[in-house]
Amino acid sequence: MFKVATLYKFVPLSDLTALQQKLQSICKALTGTLLIAPEGINGTIAGLPGSLDQALAHLTAMPSFNDLWYQYSEASTKPFRRLKIRIKKEIITMHRSKGSFMPLRGRHVLAKDWNQTLEQAALVIDVRNDYECRLGSFSGALNPHTTYFSQFPTFVDQNLMAYKGQPIAMFCTGGIRCEKASAYMLANGFKEVYQLSGGILQYLAHTKVDQSKWQGECFVFDERISLDHGLKKGSCLLCYGCRMPLTPADLDADYQPGVQCKFCLKNK
Repeated sequence: MFKVATLYKFVPLSDLTALQQKLQSICKALTGTLLIAPEGINGTIAGLPGSLDQALAHLTAMPSFNDLWYQYSEASTKPFRRLKIRIKKEIITMHRSKGSFMPLRGRHVLAKDWNQTLEQAALVIDVRNDYECRLGSFSGALNPHTTYFSQFPTFVDQNLMAYKGQPIAMFCTGGIRCEKASAYMLANGFKEVYQLSGGILQYLAHTKVDQSKWQGECFVFDERISLDHGLKKGSCLLCYGCRMPLTPADLDADYQPGVQCKFCLKNK
């Protein structure tokens, strides 16, 4: 059994090349991807339980990462093929000037309080991309139909300005996209923005099925493809022709494993 940690933190970082080398050493027994940028760290890493725990202990002992957010899950097979530590301009790409809005944050809502927030919000937004939303979401959540997160600000500008004075709730996989999305909205005049702390992963980890408002499965960026309640591996597959995640309902007559799916044919 492999242990998986999804993690992030917004924190000013410098000398990224030296940090990259240090992370390579700390995580040498692991696989996965870590992104580092002047604004922080983001990624998912995996390995044998002892190796992962040791790496996270080293990471959180570093002053910059002493309150690093991370969420554990498990995988029966190795979820990544190798370790990649990359230097980027942003740890989650928005292509907007960060100086004016990144100090802002939406109000974090714990998983245990999220159901109540869903009922009270005037609008609930799924901040993820369209291919993720189609695998599962919270009932009634608005899908922005984005292909990339960098399109989210345009979606807000064109569709949500009428909601500036109303309570808005948002969620994403692990929370990092909501950090930037909520900050952008607050900087542009939205007054009351709430975000699911720790994202869908935290909710699925701590919410019983009979009390859950989640429907479907949660897409993850590794070989598991999707997770269900309790962060157990889901039933979704990946088409290796077009890289689209597929639900069991998508495995129709057009599906040929490793060759094509209905989305491949649609886009030809």
